Amino acid sequence: MEPVVHLADVVAVLGGFPVLAGADLTVQRGEILLLRGPNGAGKTSLLRLCAGLLPVERGSATVLGCDLAVDRTVVRSRVGLLGHANGLYADLTVADNVAFWGATVGATKDEVAGSLARMGLDGRLADVHVGRLSAGQRRRTALACLVARRAELWLLDEPHAGLDAAGRDELDATLREAAASGATVMVASHELERAGALATRVVEVVGGQVRQAGTP
Repeated sequence: MEPVVHLADVVAVLGGFPVLAGADLTVQRGEILLLRGPNGAGKTSLLRLCAGLLPVERGSATVLGCDLAVDRTVVRSRVGLLGHANGLYADLTVADNVAFWGATVGATKDEVAGSLARMGLDGRLADVHVGRLSAGQRRRTALACLVARRAELWLLDEPHAGLDAAGRDELDATLREAAASGATVMVASHELERAGALATRVVEVVGGQVRQAGTP
């Protein structure tokens, strides 16, 4: 079976600095992969490259069968990236944000409603403008958008940040269900105890390179 992600000797440059310096990584369908490493090691850059947002300077990079060196835009509709920024429209309601992102992949009204309910955003919260939400509620909204998008590859950068205990548990359950249904999950996190319990495999990112670390 073709891997979901296959990187071989990948170099990526940002602002004249090599944020990835010969990275090698293979990720199979259904994995929940934890990326660990110090700040500035290249974890976020690795996620952005897999999302088609960072150009490949050198090496081979294939994501979901798409050659990122040839065209990195084609993969973007099939992946879901959640970074430190939530990517929400503050002047829209919670429900409108989720409906907007769900519409990019043709999600139905029932799927949008299910995504809201999954992250505890149904009821009165659905009609609240995002600009009035707490940090945790905004994070839940961003995750609901990701659920509605039905991504084949989930790329998450510190996804538990801002969530309360119930939200963290709900996120973990959602990611496990996504992987069980055939999606692939890559998580960059410093919360190694929680993320390690979630992951099926761990890799270390150091100096823009990937080192295999085995099972958590």
